[in-house]
Amino acid sequence: MSIDLRFLIAHPAHFIALGAGSGLSRIAPGTVGTLWAWIGFVLLSNWLDATAWGWTLLGGLPLGWWACTLTARHAGIDDPGFIVWDEVLAFWLVLWVLTPATPVMQLVAFGLFRYFDAAKPGPVRWADRRFKGGGWRGGFGILFDDLVAAGCTLFVIATAITFARLLHGQLSG
Repeated sequence: MSIDLRFLIAHPAHFIALGAGSGLSRIAPGTVGTLWAWIGFVLLSNWLDATAWGWTLLGGLPLGWWACTLTARHAGIDDPGFIVWDEVLAFWLVLWVLTPATPVMQLVAFGLFRYFDAAKPGPVRWADRRFKGGGWRGGFGILFDDLVAAGCTLFVIATAITFARLLHGQLSG
């Protein structure tokens, strides 16, 4: 099956799951999808406050589950790399939790998230393996490992901030 513009517009689920076309990138579609998410977050934050973002994320979970499940089924692949809604939703979650964050902090979050999503260390690998499969699990499994990668990203950032504050307190006190 050819994953192209025709596939993208063949069904609304495909358009959502492929991140409005960002998943069509021939090179690193997950990274391109995450970049698209970052740009989208910055632009949409002009209209969405923290509460609206919370509702957007909450609504994006069942919408993404449906879109990713259907798109994977139509493609005949359990977890295709061109599905990037999982990166979009997970990185939006990271940016929402970190808001307000400087561009440098957002870049650090981007790098950490891409590391956890691509390398799949520890808990991310467990989530990826545990929930892989077709049927209803398909879309959930596609989303879940990226949500775990988002959690790992936020944990590392929170730990680094805490240690920096402790170190600063010890040095200045």
